[in-house]
Amino acid sequence: MAEQVVVGIDVSKAKLDVAILPSGEQFTVSNDRPGVGQLVQRLTQLGPIRVVLEATGKLEHLAASELAAAGLPVAVVNPGQVRHYAKARGKRAKTDKIDARLIAEFARDLQPEIHPLPDAQTQALAALCQRRNQLLEMQQMENNRLERAPRASQKSIKAVVRFLKRQVEQVEKEIDESIKKSPIWQAKRKLLETVPSIAQVSSSTLLARLPELGQFSRQKICALVGVAPYEDDSGEWHGRRHIAGGRARVRQVLYMAALSAVQYNPVLRDYYQRLLARGVEKKAALIAVVRKMLTILNAMVRDNTPWRPPCPTPA
Repeated sequence: MAEQVVVGIDVSKAKLDVAILPSGEQFTVSNDRPGVGQLVQRLTQLGPIRVVLEATGKLEHLAASELAAAGLPVAVVNPGQVRHYAKARGKRAKTDKIDARLIAEFARDLQPEIHPLPDAQTQALAALCQRRNQLLEMQQMENNRLERAPRASQKSIKAVVRFLKRQVEQVEKEIDESIKKSPIWQAKRKLLETVPSIAQVSSSTLLARLPELGQFSRQKICALVGVAPYEDDSGEWHGRRHIAGGRARVRQVLYMAALSAVQYNPVLRDYYQRLLARGVEKKAALIAVVRKMLTILNAMVRDNTPWRPPCPTPA
């Protein structure tokens, strides 16, 4: 029985270094449409069971999209996972070719899960959401400067704040128009916003950055976002559970929603109060609220069921 083929690709701005196992073949193509076209043609002939690239700040986007469009099984992984794998194997040398080989070995040994890439429409919405966040961060920085700025520079700072506010409004309008063009997104957004504490920013972020919502189990969706607790036990030592990895921007949006939910959402407020009464620290209790909220949202989208407020307690 022939060994199954796996491919590791080290991504840089100008080129893609490719390693193929079990043959050990390595080659390089340019990280542009002609180069990616050559890569797709060669890998299609090989029929690999897994093609793995590291997430490198969108530099991998063209290759991952084209490979997935060609029907190849693509997995984009966190670079930290590959680095930990390298340390576990005692590999310290680092070149582009060595990294490509290492990613291929990582693909062979750990078999990272293959997730479908977002379509072009979802990617565009994610880009708009990211731009909104960037503008809001710049706006906050200018407001912070204004608080301690001398009178001579306040006029300039206020002008920049006004400009950024208009830009935020424009991007939010584009986000809203993008969602209105899709009946599926419109319906899903309306469903999500039936939950007290989920508003337009939260719902648009979930649509853009968590398209898997409603498709995975609660354990898997929590792990994907990075709110699943990891154990830290050894022998008689029982460490604190912690969260790690996942989609940071989704986690941040849900955390802010949780801060609102523990005040205005009766189900999540009562859950939060019960955790505090048991002696759980406030931050840990808030993360638990995020996890419960995500589980509820996942079930709502899966079953196409809006939020139902709890029945009043009989007198």
